[in-house]
Amino acid sequence: MKKVFVITGATRGLGLAMARFFVTGGHVVHGCGRRAANCEVLRRNFGSPHSFHAVDVADDSAVEKWADGVLKSGTPDFLINNAALIAVNSPLWELPAKEVDPVIDVNIKGTVNTIRHFLPAMIRNGRGVVVNFSSGWGRSTSPEVAIYCATKFAVEGLTSALAQELPAGLAAVALNPGIIHTDMLAACFGESAGDYPEPGEWVKKAGPFILGLSARDNGGSLTVPGIPT
Repeated sequence: MKKVFVITGATRGLGLAMARFFVTGGHVVHGCGRRAANCEVLRRNFGSPHSFHAVDVADDSAVEKWADGVLKSGTPDFLINNAALIAVNSPLWELPAKEVDPVIDVNIKGTVNTIRHFLPAMIRNGRGVVVNFSSGWGRSTSPEVAIYCATKFAVEGLTSALAQELPAGLAAVALNPGIIHTDMLAACFGESAGDYPEPGEWVKKAGPFILGLSARDNGGSLTVPGIPT
């Protein structure tokens, strides 16, 4: 059955891999990214009924405008909050505000903004799954990534609380994608990031797993199976 996906951070990394996977599978994808040029490339490549727009998810008014446009074409079955930033590796006390603030704004506020503007329509529709991307660093910690850990622990907590608020028929889950070779991982791991699966390999397991999520998974703190953690 054809599903409608809303994916943040859809122009690169895991978001792009998911967009390609779901479009190829016959589903409809509405995605956003920070760079207009990247969104234009996806619009040309995928065409209608899919849509891709430049949106800063940390900007509530921009998310509201984007959601209003998407919802005119239908209600999403899946809202996937994938967009995230990470600060440079550093002891916490040495991180300047200019490094800290964007990570908090995108990873936490951005997730809340999309929920605020898409979830009411899903509730009215009586079904849907909110997938908030977490991390292994949302369930454990490492040095020099304290702010990222803090935001992903926050995602775990807000997802658990949201799940308790949802009516029957809907679900909110926190999803640890595992360790994947993305630009973000390379920024932390350096050359050793190449030891892990590429997004294109990851999505072969993650895509079907996400498609299988339903109301019965509400409140789950889940991990994509078969991916290194």
